[in-house]
Amino acid sequence: MYWEGREETSHVEDRRSFGSGTGVAVGGGSVIVLLLALLLGGDPQRLIQFWQAHGPAPAARTSRRPDPAEQRLASFTKVIFRDTEIIWEEQFRRLGRQYLKPTLVLFSGHVSSACGSADAAVGPFYCPGDHRVYIDLSFYRDMERQLHAPGEFARAYVIAHEVGHHVQTLLGYTRQVDEARRRLGRHHPEINRLSVRLELQADFLAGVWAHHGQKKFRFLEPGDVESALNAAFQIGDDRLQKRARGYVVPDSFTHGTSRQRQRWFLEGFQTGDVRRAALLFELPYDQL
Repeated sequence: MYWEGREETSHVEDRRSFGSGTGVAVGGGSVIVLLLALLLGGDPQRLIQFWQAHGPAPAARTSRRPDPAEQRLASFTKVIFRDTEIIWEEQFRRLGRQYLKPTLVLFSGHVSSACGSADAAVGPFYCPGDHRVYIDLSFYRDMERQLHAPGEFARAYVIAHEVGHHVQTLLGYTRQVDEARRRLGRHHPEINRLSVRLELQADFLAGVWAHHGQKKFRFLEPGDVESALNAAFQIGDDRLQKRARGYVVPDSFTHGTSRQRQRWFLEGFQTGDVRRAALLFELPYDQL
């Protein structure tokens, strides 16, 4: 993916601890695998509450210095985040609306947000309460080693997916789902289906961003789209449940199957039509 030399976002908070001697250390490994079905968006409040209830207690961490490889990942993330700002500002103008930029938060180990406190094992998430996207850069390593989803454009897909949740908030879809949760109750069978719709829509919006980003920046190299589609496949609920449990429970899906996630990212990438995002809440559930 071609990204070096482009502008970085100025809407960033770097909360990584360098030389502070404070923070937390968590073990990734099997913990991350068990939580993968809830990663990359979802309902951050539910995810964080689960981690607070079941995750390990914080542990002291020694001071560390930023290493060049991590700084490169930080620069990459800020460039892609800036790309999303540019593209979504243009798309919102075409809709006759104003795009309110989110803030990128880089953290290490542990972070506090308007949705609660979270450890790195929670993975990247968007908090609608403060309009911030939270990313611990170590997740990129987990993508490659544990999810078998390498590649810079696969990482860009993750960032664009989280920004997609911000777009949903601005367009009113997040509020629609939140109102349904309050009306039906969190344990109603329809709630998981609404979560799937929301997540697949974020995948679609990531594809819309990639469509217009490619036109504007020409950032794709051969194999990039395939790497994003592979990442979408690897984080499908069916695949993750099969890996973690050995069997699949469709009624418990919150993000959609591997096929669905690939389909809707590709739909967004091929059409670039943000208005088609409405389909995710209009189509019968079995046609997603």
